[in-house]
Amino acid sequence: MFEAFYEFKATPFTRGIPTDQLFITKELEEVLSRMKHVSKQQLFAVLTGDCGTGKTTILRKLRDTLNPQRYRMLYVSESKLTPTNFYKIVLEQLGIHAGRSSAIAKQQLHEQLAVLKAVHDVSVVCVVDESHLLSFAVLEEIRFLLNTEFDSVSPLALILAGQPELWKRRLALEKCRAIRQRIDIQSELDHYDRAYTGDYIKRQLAYAGTESELFTEKAVDRIHEYSSGIARMIDKVCTSVLIYGSQNRMRLIDDHAVAKVLEGEFS
Repeated sequence: MFEAFYEFKATPFTRGIPTDQLFITKELEEVLSRMKHVSKQQLFAVLTGDCGTGKTTILRKLRDTLNPQRYRMLYVSESKLTPTNFYKIVLEQLGIHAGRSSAIAKQQLHEQLAVLKAVHDVSVVCVVDESHLLSFAVLEEIRFLLNTEFDSVSPLALILAGQPELWKRRLALEKCRAIRQRIDIQSELDHYDRAYTGDYIKRQLAYAGTESELFTEKAVDRIHEYSSGIARMIDKVCTSVLIYGSQNRMRLIDDHAVAKVLEGEFS
């Protein structure tokens, strides 16, 4: 819609941007490094952040960074996950039909993980998204899954990703004490500050194929103020503003244009 007017070669501010084109801050790079360490050492990690702060970005980047000959990433995202469903989903991604009970399925998973490691030298990295919604039963099952070989060797790397309440409330409960103690690494993603918001917008426009300053500094100020530095909200606002700008033949987006869009579409 607006790509032709601004002579973009690709659409910016979308979720499908290749991982090698993503905007990675120093903080995100540090978190990515931690997740790589978790994968290599088969550790248990928790990754939290508000909606739209970059959890999916980090996980996509991690997936594309790991050597596919050495690592197999599994992804689980189910709002009403049960222990049985957890094993079923994971086994299906490994090409195995799960048994009827969670006990049988757990045994199948352990056997498959052992084969992958011993025969193919492949380590499994399992990501459980929306983990702040997990029941205590599932969290306990995950802890039991990791406790093998007298608690000395984990059969896989596990990353629980979710909103901040996962770490600050859910795992802070007394009944989750044993689970929390089992966690090796905890990382929390923060919102972009004003400088990062500006850099993020520039990176998105560079991906689209332009080095032009399409947004004035005051426009970026308004976008940052409204979005609170949350990448997903920046994407939504910038997309709407670019549509508005193209419809009104604006080669430069100022703060008045941003205010107009915010008032009309986001109020």
